[in-house]
Amino acid sequence: MDSLVEQIFAESIERQQATLKKNLPQIISAAESIIKAFKGAHKLFLCGNGGSAADCQHIAAEFVSRFQKERRALPAIALTTDTSALTAIGNDYTFDIVFSRQLQALGQAGDVLMAISTSGKSKNVLEAVKQAKAIGMTTIGVTGGSGGQLASLSDIAIVAASSKTARIQESHLVIFHSICELVENTLT
Repeated sequence: MDSLVEQIFAESIERQQATLKKNLPQIISAAESIIKAFKGAHKLFLCGNGGSAADCQHIAAEFVSRFQKERRALPAIALTTDTSALTAIGNDYTFDIVFSRQLQALGQAGDVLMAISTSGKSKNVLEAVKQAKAIGMTTIGVTGGSGGQLASLSDIAIVAASSKTARIQESHLVIFHSICELVENTLT
């Protein structure tokens, strides 16, 4: 068991270093887009499924509450949390538009959408990006592997350097925390 745990840690560290090397300008660009939105009284929306849905809630909470510093609350909304809206939209229409429909109601030009999909192929996430672009929002796609369609659709694509879901999610967390720290340091 010891060697397996050591192997997991080594692989995670190596994938995070490769992700940093591949994405440093994109991570900074994503943070700058969010900073611009917050300075302009706009909002950050986040969407994703499964573990990525949990990441949406985590990162929205970091902005609304605080990350590391005392500061004003920042308007970040996880589109994964309103079970009534999610189930009504899924039931009345299709699960493919559970995020895009919410953006249609709540989003406006100048807002930012952070769309998260480890594969880059989640239909409801892709539909959200299309809706956000139609509204005039900046889109940040956070994905892994080849990037899937999410990378090519997004204004800013951050692609974790792994094809394993666990390593992608671990890299995503470091990306999200880096963005939170850059935003918070700029706005405090």
